[in-house]
Amino acid sequence: MMKKFTEPEKKALGILQRDLPVTSRPFDEAAAMCGLSVAQLFDLLKTLKTEGVMRRFGAALRHQKAGYTRNALVVWSVGPQKIETAGRICAQAPSISHCYERRPPFLGKYDLFTMLHTQGDDLSRLVAELSLAINCSDFLVLESLQELKKTSPEYF
Repeated sequence: MMKKFTEPEKKALGILQRDLPVTSRPFDEAAAMCGLSVAQLFDLLKTLKTEGVMRRFGAALRHQKAGYTRNALVVWSVGPQKIETAGRICAQAPSISHCYERRPPFLGKYDLFTMLHTQGDDLSRLVAELSLAINCSDFLVLESLQELKKTSPEYF
């Protein structure tokens, strides 16, 4: 059965699925715009998460607007015995925004995927540093040439 939302809840969800204002308290402004208190807004989000209606709520960095000029998906063949350690090392690297295990492995062997962003740094140098840090020389660098689409679904 589909969940029924009140008008203030619909308005809140419509606001929260778009970019939040860059302020010290963005949820105060969002709550005020939809006629809810901040506590009510957070309660709504917690309820939706608990009920499985919403899986996650998080921020997305618009890397180009933040000055990141080069981006690459780097896929690594680290193997199941090293995946956890390599993943933790990569996830802590400041240039990595996404890091996840790929199951099944891409092309049968590339099991760790990382998304690397730089602000003019040498992409090859950063990949070489990561390669040494995780002790993996088997990788592919798929550099972004052009961003074609960056939108999220809107429900309200």
